[in-house]
Amino acid sequence: MDLKARYARAMERLYVTCIAVSGVALVLITIAIPYGVFMRYVMNSAASWPEPFAVILMVLFSFVGGAAVFRANAHIAVKALIEAVPPRVRLVMQWLIEIAMIVACLFMIVYGIKLVQTTWHQGLAEFPDFPVGLNYSPIPLGGFLTLLFIIEKLWVGEPPKTSVMYRDEAAAAE
Repeated sequence: MDLKARYARAMERLYVTCIAVSGVALVLITIAIPYGVFMRYVMNSAASWPEPFAVILMVLFSFVGGAAVFRANAHIAVKALIEAVPPRVRLVMQWLIEIAMIVACLFMIVYGIKLVQTTWHQGLAEFPDFPVGLNYSPIPLGGFLTLLFIIEKLWVGEPPKTSVMYRDEAAAAE
């Protein structure tokens, strides 16, 4: 198996992992918040951890899930402008978009790592042994994952129609 095919397979596994991590985070958020509401209003004994726990998971969900959304081309894109221009201009615009995404990913990686390092020794009141920097670690991680998916797109091409990301496309409305 050649290097491109191995990279594409690795990106497919990484995509599935991103979806799984994001899904687990979303389920845990969905459990934690109602638990906090139940404890506060039904049991009259507020739990201090559900809200900060949900925020931590939302950061993870956002950045890891965002990388998967990018790979699946399910992100917000203004296609009307790109489709309205001639093919040569369209190609230039698409390359500019890829360059802008690479710059954004590098920004997330570099400054995200600096943010993690700066806040690593701080603690949350609700979780004193949990470093605040760990809460921000999905930022550089998401930038790195998205960069890997950009490399896949530029080097290998779009994922094939056999990719797991096409298995759950919406059916046509009747």
